[in-house]
Amino acid sequence: MTRLTGTAMRVTIFIGESDLWHHKPVYTEIVHRAHRAGLAGASVFQGIEGFGASSLIHTVRLLSLSEDLPVAIVIVDDEERIRAFLPQLDELVTEGLVILDGCEVIRYAGRETSK
Repeated sequence: MTRLTGTAMRVTIFIGESDLWHHKPVYTEIVHRAHRAGLAGASVFQGIEGFGASSLIHTVRLLSLSEDLPVAIVIVDDEERIRAFLPQLDELVTEGLVILDGCEVIRYAGRETSK
């Protein structure tokens, strides 16, 4: 079943992997809230190196003991549903960067459920 094709909106949230919401990772809370909101999908990507507003470089290199690697959460859905979800991000993302951009979805097909 195709759920989303054509013009869509992508929200990308950049945070640190050690950012917490009620003792659990912020990225986990964002994904679970996106799921509960019925958004088309959300993925979390761990960065291997980066810096943000603090100007501290976080890296996975062996000699570095960084425990706050960059994390990106990407969610794609239609613009109305993404914009309706933004207040949740306002609540969860106290430090980080949230980017909205238009995109075109070529194909999003839901998995068939076995009967």
